[in-house]
Amino acid sequence: MTAGDGISTADQAQAATIAERLGDIGEQLDDLALSVLREAAEAGAERPVADKRLTQARRSVEKAAHVLEALAGD
Repeated sequence: MTAGDGISTADQAQAATIAERLGDIGEQLDDLALSVLREAAEAGAERPVADKRLTQARRSVEKAAHVLEALAGD
């Protein structure tokens, strides 16, 4: 059986599972970015390029999670 978005109930459940995993990955990326910032601050350095890239990666992962949550009906 498929829902209004043309996705089966089983696929909705899988989308929800992947969205949850992506949420966890987003949190890990955030932790990593904070670690990079903390190390830079302790060294008296400017904001590292790595922080910007990690933030971009986290935002992309969060966007993907939101799309999957919508498909899952969450």
